[in-house]
Amino acid sequence: MAKVHVMEHPLIRHKISYIRREDLGSKDFREMISEIAMLICYEATRDLKLQDVTIQTPICETVEKELAGKKLAVVPILRAGLGMVEGMLAMIPAAKVGHIGLYRDPDTLEPVEYYCKLPADCEERDVFVVDPMLATGGSSVAAIQMLKDKGVKNIRFLCIIAAPEGVERMKKAHPDVDIYIGALDKKLNEHGYIVPGLGDAGDRIFGTK
Repeated sequence: MAKVHVMEHPLIRHKISYIRREDLGSKDFREMISEIAMLICYEATRDLKLQDVTIQTPICETVEKELAGKKLAVVPILRAGLGMVEGMLAMIPAAKVGHIGLYRDPDTLEPVEYYCKLPADCEERDVFVVDPMLATGGSSVAAIQMLKDKGVKNIRFLCIIAAPEGVERMKKAHPDVDIYIGALDKKLNEHGYIVPGLGDAGDRIFGTK
């Protein structure tokens, strides 16, 4: 069964409080989204495997630890997920980046695919799917299913704010995918927005309405 990790780190909670503010401009919002993504990535990579490696320091030869050759990929759900990529790559710079484009139909609230471009060897990689908001869960469930259909087996989902409804839908649809959440909010409103949330993350990242 999937594990749900809700971040309790003081820096994450502080920065999420900051980005919720209605009067925060796009520049500061983008920078803070990237920083939060970096901190969540730190937690989501805590169990990556290590191996011994012999190195030469200026003083002597020593045996240290490095990542055990694990291939990683970051796959943002367009467009808001792009805001988390820079922070993720700051932590795992060797990761490849794919893109999945989905939009939410305003009437049905269900996802519609319009783009998918993944690394050629994506099925061999540990994939981190990123999207700032896990609201109804429709886009995230669909994006992860797209990856599974292409042979990807090791998937983790990272978001900054989630609604309980989206978390439950994800757990039901993909019980093998661990979920890392910056903040778990109260509910969805009648329009499918997270409450208290922070509004439309894509609009706030890119300065659109």
